[in-house]
Amino acid sequence: MRWALADSWTITRRDLLRRGRQPGMLLIELAFPIMMVLMFGFLLGGAITVPGGGNYLDFLLPGMFAMTMFFGAEATMAAVTGDKTKGVTDRFRSMPMAPSAVVAGRSGADLINSVAGLVVMIGTGLLVGWRWHNGSWPALAAVGLLLLLRFALIWLGIYLGLLAEAPESIMALQILVWPVGFLSTVFVAPATMPGWLGTIASWNPLSATVTACRELFGNPVADASWPGRHSLLLAVLWPIALNVLFGVLSVRRYQRLSR
Repeated sequence: MRWALADSWTITRRDLLRRGRQPGMLLIELAFPIMMVLMFGFLLGGAITVPGGGNYLDFLLPGMFAMTMFFGAEATMAAVTGDKTKGVTDRFRSMPMAPSAVVAGRSGADLINSVAGLVVMIGTGLLVGWRWHNGSWPALAAVGLLLLLRFALIWLGIYLGLLAEAPESIMALQILVWPVGFLSTVFVAPATMPGWLGTIASWNPLSATVTACRELFGNPVADASWPGRHSLLLAVLWPIALNVLFGVLSVRRYQRLSR
């Protein structure tokens, strides 16, 4: 276990150093969610009413924090696919290191990057007028739920990256990310949708984290469905289930790459 942790930290440092040498990509990754906040919050937000009342910007920002975590799955898949197609992963497999270290190291690096991105997003929210209202501890609990979701999506991205045969496969994930992200409670309340569509949106794992964070931050919730009323429970169960599933699949897939 000690050697496995040491190997994982070595890979984490390698991925962080490589990210640091690509400041342009880092700026683009941070600028995109900020642009989404400005566009939906100020350009389109004036036309959207929150059921039950409340400021739309307060409603939107917790959703955008979760959306940033969700979009990170693309970056993880792209990095893993790039290492695989360039032969870097094969070189790692020829070294005397723990089989789980490569995927565990990647997950650690991406989680650290996600913390930095989330800090930037929260800072942006504070600058445009968003606030939390339930105190510091519930706000920290909301941040913990966001990072728990991101950690689960990291393993999803790792598994898809190991499964992909070429970098072009990332396009398939990009096509799926937008419908799944929008078919949630990130931008609008499920009560404003047709009944069947609102039900699907409420049961979206992304919606569980969004609604739980709104509740913890003291922002408008606007979801009276069963998933909305039990969002804190689902915001823990969904990521844990995804984490276990794709964590096991990722390690097995990595071990079978040469077979």
